[in-house]
Amino acid sequence: MRWCGLIAATLALAFTGVATAKQPNGYSLVENATLVQPGNASATAAEATSTGDPFTWGAVNLRIPAKLTLRQLNSLASDYKFVVGSCWGGSPRFEAWVNDGAATHKIFFYLGPAPSYTGCPAGVYANTGNLASPSSPVDADQIGGGYADPYSTVQSRYGRYAVTAVYLDLDGGWAGTQTVDFDNSQVNGKLVTYDR
Repeated sequence: MRWCGLIAATLALAFTGVATAKQPNGYSLVENATLVQPGNASATAAEATSTGDPFTWGAVNLRIPAKLTLRQLNSLASDYKFVVGSCWGGSPRFEAWVNDGAATHKIFFYLGPAPSYTGCPAGVYANTGNLASPSSPVDADQIGGGYADPYSTVQSRYGRYAVTAVYLDLDGGWAGTQTVDFDNSQVNGKLVTYDR
């Protein structure tokens, strides 16, 4: 029986495509993500890396409240610093995974200067501001919306969808190595500082 449980757990990770290491403070590190010192006016930050050959990616899975709907997701923000590379190709970003009752889809909240989300400076912390404000442009293409729909429009159309996960994702390594430090990340009222 013990082997059956181990096999089932291994298969579950394989099917989700995400391996996480649970942390006690409201987040987990995924794939090529680690904790580093210092953070932005704090002891610790989460650092994610993405490379191209072989392709790798990293993310931070941020804890969300139970039974959160897209209509209730009203604040996404983080400090971020490029250690290597810059923003490009939609990376980095917040991802809200939403379920319409039949399938899970992703809504993307890109970091960096709109509308191209390229040209982020290296070596300095910036803050995203609230990327889930009513006027924020979001990429809702996977759920039938557009590339730069106002978030208020997305919420009015799909607000009943369940939010199943929120990630800070870095996967632009296909265009060049990216390494980003994240700190003071926020989902609604929950602030994550990555300090132990």
